[in-house]
Amino acid sequence: MNTIATERRVIRVVVNGSPYEREVEARLLLSDFLRHELGLTGTHVGCEHGVCGACTVLLDGEPVRSCLMFAVQADGHEIETVEGLAPNEAELHPLQRAFWEKHGLQCGYCTPGMLMVLKAFLAENPDPSEEEIREAISGNLCRCTGYQNIVEAARYAAQLLRQR
Repeated sequence: MNTIATERRVIRVVVNGSPYEREVEARLLLSDFLRHELGLTGTHVGCEHGVCGACTVLLDGEPVRSCLMFAVQADGHEIETVEGLAPNEAELHPLQRAFWEKHGLQCGYCTPGMLMVLKAFLAENPDPSEEEIREAISGNLCRCTGYQNIVEAARYAAQLLRQR
């Protein structure tokens, strides 16, 4: 029997502001931990190779591909998923509002990863150019929109965030 495959470890993480402690297999991916252990299914798994960006979450404020990380690597860290964007159930985060108002999504599969990448990007660059937005989302694949409405939504979100 392969002991590495069956090794279990206790991890402690803060996800969307809530602390969690779980015993997990050492080989459990962060994306699977979020989806199956915590029930946060907004983190999508597309390619499972880190190429598409659908599984992007924020780890200590930085975008990471959760399909490329083991849950044990997140031990002691803060994670934010798309479920943590909205301040409450009655209102949307400016990024969510912008995607809705500017039709920045179609099928929605890439949307959680796009939102998380853009949240980190707009925190660092509150008044980006179209070219800078396109560069920021270049690691996230969308097969439906042609990206134009996503770029427009990101520009609008930046405007909304500056008005806060």
